[in-house]
Amino acid sequence: MNDIHDKSNISNISVTVEWFQFIMYTPTFSLGLLFNVMALLFLFLKIKKLSESTIYMIALIFLDTLLLFTLPFKIISYHDNWNLGSVFCSILESLYFVNMYGSILISLCICVDRYITIRHPFTARSLRSTRKAATVCALVCLGTSVGTVSTTQLHEKGHNISSCFHTFSQSTWGNTGLFSTLEIIFFGSMAAMTFCTAQIVRCLRRHRHPDKPQTHISRAERIVVTNLVAFLVCFTPYHVAYFMYFLAKNKIIHISLQKVLRDVVQITLCWANLNCCLDGACYYFVLKESLEDPSQNTERRVMSKP
Repeated sequence: MNDIHDKSNISNISVTVEWFQFIMYTPTFSLGLLFNVMALLFLFLKIKKLSESTIYMIALIFLDTLLLFTLPFKIISYHDNWNLGSVFCSILESLYFVNMYGSILISLCICVDRYITIRHPFTARSLRSTRKAATVCALVCLGTSVGTVSTTQLHEKGHNISSCFHTFSQSTWGNTGLFSTLEIIFFGSMAAMTFCTAQIVRCLRRHRHPDKPQTHISRAERIVVTNLVAFLVCFTPYHVAYFMYFLAKNKIIHISLQKVLRDVVQITLCWANLNCCLDGACYYFVLKESLEDPSQNTERRVMSKP
């Protein structure tokens, strides 16, 4: 579930991993916060009426921003002993680990919403509404809130937390139910988003205007494909590394791989957090371009979505 160390102290983190985290988290936090705030301002200042897509976008920006808030503390935790208290550590770990999966689920909702709108426009009228979108977002947020219970049990009970975001208990790594849930959420979302994106692109190409040049894919196609590629590139390495590290921690594969896999998990988790920055940048420019140049029909429907 996370960039977890064995029961070792901060000095056991490799210098390479420490520097990689610092180099990745600094621009991810600053640029991610900038683009998410800009996208949110565009939504409230330029969008006069909320739609299903803007509701999903607000939820995603909210979850991404909460995760970004934890990154400075995560940098601190890898360079010094944790002295901000176990309660604050648990809050930060909840915001960090749980909101990442909340963002994955909202990204799935956005992709499915696009698919229904483009692939089944007549059915969409009965399936989609702002109230239903808000309900779905509320359920995702509620589910992630329930998931915070698991983060309160990451460390040994009664253990004095000297390092946050790592030194998790062996029972955490032996929790097969938690491991399975997180892997199913990601790989299930990945499969559904890949299917929906392929169907959207197929539909858009079938309805492309015959007088338009066919030498380059349309703007709408670029948006949905780029969003899927960003999702896969950011999250897939971490979940593969997490799967391998879980096997090593539970002695299912060779134990000597643990230290290498631990570093790989930490590096790929830093890479996964880059998605918060990419989300904000993508949605800001999509909103800006769609408002400046509202295209026609099908393409505009996709452009209006995050």
